[in-house]
Amino acid sequence: MKILIIEDEKTLSDSIVDYLDGEGHLCEVVYTFEEAVEKIELYQYDCIVVDINLPDGSGLDLIRLIKKRSITVGIIIVSARNSLDNRIEGLEIGADHYLTKPFHLSELNAHLKSIHRRISFNGSNELVLNEIRLIPDEHRAFVLENELVLTKKEYELLLFFISNKNKIITKAGLAEHLWGDHMDAADSYDFIYTHIKNLRRELLKKGCKDYIKTIYGLGYKFDLT
Repeated sequence: MKILIIEDEKTLSDSIVDYLDGEGHLCEVVYTFEEAVEKIELYQYDCIVVDINLPDGSGLDLIRLIKKRSITVGIIIVSARNSLDNRIEGLEIGADHYLTKPFHLSELNAHLKSIHRRISFNGSNELVLNEIRLIPDEHRAFVLENELVLTKKEYELLLFFISNKNKIITKAGLAEHLWGDHMDAADSYDFIYTHIKNLRRELLKKGCKDYIKTIYGLGYKFDLT
């Protein structure tokens, strides 16, 4: 999952990122309301983790902005405020979960996985698409019940393709989703071709149809038509 952490307590945000990186997520961090708005308007995320008290604004107002603009993203509030009114307000304006500080990072990760299943896989623990079966929580993939041997990025690439099946995805879109801020230093997108070539080879080797199509001048499509 690609996650935006909006938390001005640097010690806490660093701990969240370290833990979630270890769980296979791609995290970006901002510390202010203004930075968060800029990120959300420019990039797509699977989920945001937002504190209510930001130095230049309210996390609740940020959620209202997201909902007003119909941005599809999971939302988890983390806050030192523990009153019932705060929790109800946060959930009523569109947050999926409300965690009171201090909280266990494993609980945060469990909520993130739950949101991802709801948004991408209709709440299921597995995703089955023709001869392909994915178990997102375990980062495992199968073709005709033969397990694929994939790198972390190859698995994320397959999951992203399937989540956006039959849609044209640009190289820039693939790079931004899978590498986030790290793409700012990249000279080209040539490395994406290498990951796609390796993924396609592994899929075909296990007996999968060749769903990954190059749309010249535009990008790629996981084509089921």
